[in-house]
Amino acid sequence: MELVETVDRKPRSKRAGPWRSLLIFLSIVGPGLITANIDNDAGGIATYSLAGAQFGFGLLWLLIPVTLALIVIQEMCVRLGVITGKGLADLIRERFGVRITLFIMVGLLLTNLFTTVAEFAGVAASADVFNVSRFVLVTLAAVAVAVLVLRANYKVIEKVFLFACLVYLTYIVSGLLAKPDWPVVLHATVVPTFHWSSAYLAMFIGLIGTTIAPWMQFYIQASVVEKGIKPRELRYSQADVVIGSFITDIVAYFIIVACGATLFVHHVHVTDAGQAALALEPLAGRYAALLFAVGLLNASLFAASVLPLSTAYTVCEAFGFESGIDKRFREAPIFFGLYLAIIGVAALLVLIPGAPLLTLIFWSQVISGMLLPVVVISMLRLVNDRALMGRHVNGLAFNIIAWLTALALIAATGAYLFILIFGIGP
Repeated sequence: MELVETVDRKPRSKRAGPWRSLLIFLSIVGPGLITANIDNDAGGIATYSLAGAQFGFGLLWLLIPVTLALIVIQEMCVRLGVITGKGLADLIRERFGVRITLFIMVGLLLTNLFTTVAEFAGVAASADVFNVSRFVLVTLAAVAVAVLVLRANYKVIEKVFLFACLVYLTYIVSGLLAKPDWPVVLHATVVPTFHWSSAYLAMFIGLIGTTIAPWMQFYIQASVVEKGIKPRELRYSQADVVIGSFITDIVAYFIIVACGATLFVHHVHVTDAGQAALALEPLAGRYAALLFAVGLLNASLFAASVLPLSTAYTVCEAFGFESGIDKRFREAPIFFGLYLAIIGVAALLVLIPGAPLLTLIFWSQVISGMLLPVVVISMLRLVNDRALMGRHVNGLAFNIIAWLTALALIAATGAYLFILIFGIGP
């Protein structure tokens, strides 16, 4: 309360000029752009690839409301972090108690571990495209992401992650090389279509579910807190969220376009992103296939770095352990130990012949679905608490959008879990 009152009484400074505003924005940009782009991980790319391969351009229109939902949820996390100076796990423990926190943390740990397995499986799939040994590439990837966090500070790691965001542009090039029928693409973008089939419904829900995951909310809030963003700089962080959300869904858009213009038209059946990259070569050319595979490898490495990092931050924050990239190992042994353990176990599982990878990924989706409504409702209760947020609570219009988003996510999650558990689908 004391923090909010201090912020509210502080006189407003003169509005920064355009160049100064740009410089401030460039110094703050990162958490929103990075978090949104990590959402296009190996699982996300596989989902978008399958959407294009199975339904052509029929699901492009869905990316418009999904982008709005992503902006709304992520902006609330940024606002909570900037105004309170605390991470989401810390706030949930203080407000809702240890039991709810423990339930969320156990679920988050299992979900992120199994999802990290999916990321290293994406590295293995890209190795097949490049004709490189899976064992060699997965091992090098695990060592690289471990060394990155152990040896670098926050500023260096953020620059690496921002560069990784740029690599996603390869998917835009792949989409252009596929030479789609652009009038048909634009029509599918603005004119919604819906089919009452279990396959379409599963993909419809999957596209929503792959865009907004529980771990994202904890990571972005921890990032703005660690970066030390002040309340007077909030609008720059909000712009970071909006730009990041648009960029990540533009990338998703072009993945669907690339696969819709090639695999769907030629009735090519694929089951994952690695197969999609290989199938693109005879249809869109070697460069399109290579760029698609480069994007998959980048996305897998990117997410394999951030998911364990997000988990370590969140668990340590929830239970009061020291955490932070800028700390030394002996200062935060639980933080670094948990990060390395998740990477090691995930990479090992991918390399074990006959390991039940599909089962692990399946249960990561189930647990994520169970967590999502709990996390979203907790966030809404926190962000609307005037004692906590002062004048920075949601306004009426934003609350309507936020609650509609939350209810849509809950409905989508429930339907997705029903489809997963009861095996309804193609």
